[in-house]
Amino acid sequence: MPKRNAFYAQSGGVTAVINASACGVIEAAKASKDIGTVYAGQNGILGALNEELIDTSKETAKTISQLRHTPSGAFGSCRYKLKGLDENRSEYERLIEVFKAHNIGHFFYNGGGDSQDTTHKLAEFSAEVGYPLNCIGIPKTIDNDLPLTDNCPGFGSVAKYVAISTKEAALDVASMCESSTKVFILEVMGRNAGWIAAAGGLAIQQDGDAPHIIIFPEIPFKRETFLRRVNKTVKKHGYCVIVASEGAKDTSGQYLSGSSSTDAFGHIQLGGVAPTLAEMIKRKFGYKYHWAMADYLQRSARHIASKTDVEQAYALGEAAVHFSLAGKTAIMPTIVRGKGKKYSWKVGEAPLAEVANVEKMLPRHFISRDGWSITDAARDYLAPLITGEDYPPYKNGLPVYARLKKVLVDKKLPKRRSPRVKS
Repeated sequence: MPKRNAFYAQSGGVTAVINASACGVIEAAKASKDIGTVYAGQNGILGALNEELIDTSKETAKTISQLRHTPSGAFGSCRYKLKGLDENRSEYERLIEVFKAHNIGHFFYNGGGDSQDTTHKLAEFSAEVGYPLNCIGIPKTIDNDLPLTDNCPGFGSVAKYVAISTKEAALDVASMCESSTKVFILEVMGRNAGWIAAAGGLAIQQDGDAPHIIIFPEIPFKRETFLRRVNKTVKKHGYCVIVASEGAKDTSGQYLSGSSSTDAFGHIQLGGVAPTLAEMIKRKFGYKYHWAMADYLQRSARHIASKTDVEQAYALGEAAVHFSLAGKTAIMPTIVRGKGKKYSWKVGEAPLAEVANVEKMLPRHFISRDGWSITDAARDYLAPLITGEDYPPYKNGLPVYARLKKVLVDKKLPKRRSPRVKS
């Protein structure tokens, strides 16, 4: 009987290190004597539904190794959430049909909470219909909001980018504040959890350093209290630097900025907190301001990725293969922090039933009593995650990233009508 093949796919918003996890999966599978070919889904789970499978064996070993230092989703990602079995059983049946046709016995899905939900549902369905499929979720989210893992691959590099950007922008503002800009606002991602915003606090190395104000989703925003603090900071230091989470909410629980549209996961599309805050400040005090949205830059900045983050992303991809080969299913490899003052970590595991659709918020004791900064406990947690540099190779002043051939295997099943995907 031929070796069973594997399916790997990327899901949701990509990161600077998700391809390092892909590299870990593919290299570990290739080193195994029990896995045939690793097929990658073109554009996430849609690649399986549409039978668009990329044959990773057609890539050179050098190209696969380059994935470790290449940002974004090399095989294409998607925002597409499988509905429950009662709502759309046909999608699960289609996945099993595709996996049968291509002798796939290992399923690896690299993503956040919704992606872990998909992996869990597929594990349950494959068991129900008696198809032997080991389903392993690989954690990935810059939001750092997956439970049962100390941290999530992708977060450490975003945290490093935000801390560095805050520090450098603050130096710029400080140098010009006497006669020019007095307020700078950096808007960062983080829908409901303030982990990324908290990372900006790492730029504070002594009293008076920026950011002077951090706005967390976990702390209700009070307009007048905020404005008083901005003015007090400008009077004291000559300028004020603010890091604001896109998910900031007022005391009624309403987002300060957002829209009525949602993505395919049902999430309200956010963005625009920084200009909203800037306008408040301008109207009240007339201060000259600048604002920026880290947006995609924060999650694609592989050139200053955290070495810790890269190593963990690769290790969890590798561990996923080992878990599947051991016959495990419906689990997710996790990062377990060691005890003691010196940072250490190892790979653990968690059941997907306890991971799917659960958000891990920033603990209150990580936020200062006044709600505007981080505590020493937060700093102790965050600092190791941004430690170390893992620069990609450069040529002619630019980083060298992997370029895949993305050779698709021949289809064996009738064409399926493509599902509608929300933008």
